[in-house]
Amino acid sequence: MIKNTIIVLTFLLGYFSFAQKTKTYENSSYSINVPEGWKATNDNEIVNIFPVNEIGAITISEYHDLAIPKEEIKKFVLALYKSNDDESKVKTNKGKKGYTEYYYEYFDEQEKLFWITRVFQKDKELFLITINCGQKYWNGNYMNLFNETFNSFKIKK
Repeated sequence: MIKNTIIVLTFLLGYFSFAQKTKTYENSSYSINVPEGWKATNDNEIVNIFPVNEIGAITISEYHDLAIPKEEIKKFVLALYKSNDDESKVKTNKGKKGYTEYYYEYFDEQEKLFWITRVFQKDKELFLITINCGQKYWNGNYMNLFNETFNSFKIKK
């Protein structure tokens, strides 16, 4: 019994010692958890979050007086990448706090970049969050860190 307890405790301690520490980046509209050691820059209200080796980034843009009809958001997302994909590839969900969420994954064959995009829209409010990461890094730990960070995005209002 004691031997089993020691094994379980050792496993748990090992797991928690490898857990990624984060800090919170926030402004008046949203917050996002940033892995320790990553940088966050704010260039004219466009926030970029990236590992120091700059193999990819999460970019957040917010717009507060942008009148794009809901019917046009999927076209808007596809146009960001000059994608010929069908609009059905852009998934839609009813998000929290009255926002509609749009989700799209794209692989840029020329640049060898993975792109993941989320758009949150309510009335004239729009948040655009993207991940871009080089194909050779989009696996294992980097993919997990980017996705955990991306998924930690929370709108405050």
